[in-house]
Amino acid sequence: MKYNSLIPELSVTDFEKSKKFYQLLGFHVVYERKDDYFAFLQLENNQIMIEQINQHWNTGKLEYPFGRGINISMSVSNIDQFYMILKQKNVIFFKEFMVNKYQANDTIYEDKEFLIQDPDGYLLRFNN
Repeated sequence: MKYNSLIPELSVTDFEKSKKFYQLLGFHVVYERKDDYFAFLQLENNQIMIEQINQHWNTGKLEYPFGRGINISMSVSNIDQFYMILKQKNVIFFKEFMVNKYQANDTIYEDKEFLIQDPDGYLLRFNN
C-alpha cells in the first residue's frame, strides 16, 4: 500500500456514525483498529483517518463544527458522476455543485466542485 505524504486524521465524536458516513460517500476501509476506534479510509487517491476523540491529540476544546477555518480538498476522477451518485443517496450538501475559476500565476484553472460537512462539521471539498 502506498501512503500519501499528507493524510488528515480527524477526531470524531461517534466513530461508527462517521465510518458509515464516509462509506456512504464511497470511501472504503483500508484497515481498522477496532479497540482504538480508528480507521484508515480511502476514496481513489484520497486518504483520511478517523479516530474517536481521545486525549492524545486534543489541543483545545472540541465543539461543533470541528475543523473551523479549513476545508479538506479531494480530487475525484469523475466529479460530475460522483456528484450525481451522492445526490441519489440524498447526501446533504454544504455548497451545491459549482464551477469556479482560480488563478495561479499566469494560468486560470476551472474547477468543478461541491462541499459536504461530515457528522462533526468537518468541511469536505470534492473537485475535479
